[in-house]
Amino acid sequence: MKKILALLLALCMVLALAACGGSSAPAAEEPADAPAAEEPAAEAPAADAPAAEAPAAAEMTVAMITDYGDITDQSFNQTTYEACKAYAEANGIDFKYYKPASDSDADRVTMIETAIDDGYNVIVMPGYAFANAVKETAGEYSDVTFIALDVGAGDLGEDYEVPANLYCATYQEELCGYMAGYAAVKLGYKSLGFLGGMAVPAVMRYGYGFVQGVDAAAAEMGLSDVTLNYLYGNTFGPDPQVKAAMDTWFQGGTEIVFACGGGIYISAAEAAQSAGAKLIGVDVDQKGIIDGNYGEGTTVTSAMKGLAATVQTMLTAVSEGRFADYGGKIDTLGLVSATPSENYVQLGTTQFADGAFTEADYEALVAAMFAGDVTVSNDTTVSASDYATVITVNDQGSF
Repeated sequence: MKKILALLLALCMVLALAACGGSSAPAAEEPADAPAAEEPAAEAPAADAPAAEAPAAAEMTVAMITDYGDITDQSFNQTTYEACKAYAEANGIDFKYYKPASDSDADRVTMIETAIDDGYNVIVMPGYAFANAVKETAGEYSDVTFIALDVGAGDLGEDYEVPANLYCATYQEELCGYMAGYAAVKLGYKSLGFLGGMAVPAVMRYGYGFVQGVDAAAAEMGLSDVTLNYLYGNTFGPDPQVKAAMDTWFQGGTEIVFACGGGIYISAAEAAQSAGAKLIGVDVDQKGIIDGNYGEGTTVTSAMKGLAATVQTMLTAVSEGRFADYGGKIDTLGLVSATPSENYVQLGTTQFADGAFTEADYEALVAAMFAGDVTVSNDTTVSASDYATVITVNDQGSF
């Protein structure tokens, strides 16, 4: 009789535990400790790589931490959010994003730790601003996988040893910056501008690549009257002082500006709208957001880097148990093919023009860059004007 009672008691305990089971990570998508962010206007398309066999939710759960922006920024945060969300939905994986309360290392660390406490074991972070937060958390949580986009050795410190549970990706922004500058001059623009956010390495590489592309196209065309204004606005958001500077540029004859630095494009776009001028987008294909708000045809092209492709590749590697192939590394991603669409840096929707710069011309340019026939420097220890041979660069420093 005692044995029967013991068996019945054990059975009751098993049933009770089963009733309490389930995934430890919530499925909701509102950011922790922050107001719910507005959903982006459109879902990101599924990545080209085939989806991995869906792992059990208890094995892989994904959290994305925004930097100081939000998931509607039409840039790093939104692209990363949409890529994570699309992968998670396609593979039946729990996903949530978290927004830090402020632009500080402490708040970024808080959100990372909150996500881990909530049961998420893959943390995706976009932007160089995560460097210190990554250094503080990756070593402490060795059973969590960290994926840091656009975080490089210069951000982490040359003496930082990347742990096996961390993968960092940076991009050769100078290459797509070059493509954008080359295309703009080939399309007939001779008075150009580069507006950077802050003078951080990634923005500088965009700018210096842009100068080199403008200069190369001008040299090929035998032009000696191409000018380029160059300025850092010292912000990654819209700013009245930046707007005033852009008004001055456009009133002075600037035809097109490469606005490079998060929401700083808003100040350039407002000024361009008033002047009937053009813009070049950055990081993602910004034609939709810029043209939608400031007039169809405003965006001539965009210099893009493959944030979504990186997310797809890395989450697939994690789910397939191949993260060890990437962990402990800082990769610099750029051209992997002579075919533009297969690369981690490329142009977005472009206003190609017969007899000026066509899609075939773009493909030929990329093929030449991939073959090494066209080279682009990423040296940011010099000044922008040092890359000018036939053009005039008006370097206006930084606010």
